[in-house]
Amino acid sequence: MIRQFMILSMLILCLFTLPAHAGVPLDTVQTKVNQVLDVLRDKNLSEEMKKEKLRTLYGQMFDESELSKRTLGANWRKLNPAQQQEFIHLYRQVLEKAYIDKILAYTNEKIVFSREVTLANDQAEVQTKIITSSREIPISYRVILKEGAWKVYDVVVENVSLAQNYRSQFNSILANNTPDQMLEILRKKVKGQ
Repeated sequence: MIRQFMILSMLILCLFTLPAHAGVPLDTVQTKVNQVLDVLRDKNLSEEMKKEKLRTLYGQMFDESELSKRTLGANWRKLNPAQQQEFIHLYRQVLEKAYIDKILAYTNEKIVFSREVTLANDQAEVQTKIITSSREIPISYRVILKEGAWKVYDVVVENVSLAQNYRSQFNSILANNTPDQMLEILRKKVKGQ
């Protein structure tokens, strides 16, 4: 009887130590990615209408503040709050300019959502693959739980992190420039694109 009680207690303890949000990060990313795909597949939308809908989905899917902090790393603290907000805004535009054409070039490749890996109580990684006619491209979405919602803070494509890739570029800029000068460089980049 005592042994059965101990086994039952252990099972209950195991159940209560499972992550409360198991599956939710994967479901959240899958839902948002499918919404993006629905926009891309919609032949009734003009390219500009697609871009506008994708901007809205980006805002819902990404934690822009967290992505910006992780991109700048230790340099984030060098920016005052107003500079941080401007950086978030400009960084979003830089990313859009860099990736919108690639996203719009989607031609119905298959996307497989393989698994979710817990990184911390409030962080997870959702692993996916894009399957083309010639290869499989691994893409992982790193998500964080804030205010009850899972949001993407980094995307890793073929083992290359978006945040780390841009961090090296911004570290280079900030090694020789002030935060104000970096923001001016970004303003010009956004205008010139």
